[in-house]
Amino acid sequence: VQLQASGGGLVQVGGSVRLSCAGSGRTYSSYAVGWFSQAPGKEREFVAAIDWRGTSTYYKDLVRGRFTISRDHAGKTVYLQMNNLNSEDTAVYYCAAGAWPLRSPRYWGQGTQVTVSS
Repeated sequence: VQLQASGGGLVQVGGSVRLSCAGSGRTYSSYAVGWFSQAPGKEREFVAAIDWRGTSTYYKDLVRGRFTISRDHAGKTVYLQMNNLNSEDTAVYYCAAGAWPLRSPRYWGQGTQVTVSS
């Protein structure tokens, strides 16, 4: 399984950005996929996850209602729509795949930087 994250960038406070995680590999579509963030000087932490069917999701409390995770019909690409961004959302975002509910991901993609500026 290989994961390719994209979509980060510089965005203003209150703005939006959408991250994409494209997966490949024979078993990829059978895994839950999620996003983790790592801010400067902090540990990597969970943000959101979606199950392999795309029917169950869960979020870190601080992003619930602002972020939406979704999965395309083929199950190959997972998106993280990030709205109403604030400076605390600035981090490198990593996509990951593994068994639901993705407490210990088996596979990791490279990170994509999201910087929220005022």
